[in-house]
Amino acid sequence: MEQGLPVFMPIAHSPDYDLITDFGEGRASRVQVKTSTVFRHNRWDVTVCTRGGNRSWSGMVKHLDPSRYDHLFVLVADGRRWLIPSSEVDGTCGVRLGGPKYERFEIDPGVPLRPPLPR
Repeated sequence: MEQGLPVFMPIAHSPDYDLITDFGEGRASRVQVKTSTVFRHNRWDVTVCTRGGNRSWSGMVKHLDPSRYDHLFVLVADGRRWLIPSSEVDGTCGVRLGGPKYERFEIDPGVPLRPPLPR
């Protein structure tokens, strides 16, 4: 939306992507969105698989399947952002960002993530 693109969110549960947009290519693009606050060894560790549900872990791990989304959008704690085509994502459980491998997919920084407020 910040870039003037239309953004559509699924009405019901969508396990494979979080939003849909049109990058001007004449077709809709399914976007999986991830965030990370884990910074180790000068890289951002981003978990892209899903383990269990919101209440308890059943032992099931759902790996990120590149055939079920078109782009991976990642926002990390300091506001850096990446938009990576699914065909370029090597990991199905996790990726490490901030090094040369995905640097060509880094886009303009956004607003840093804020820590949760204390209860």
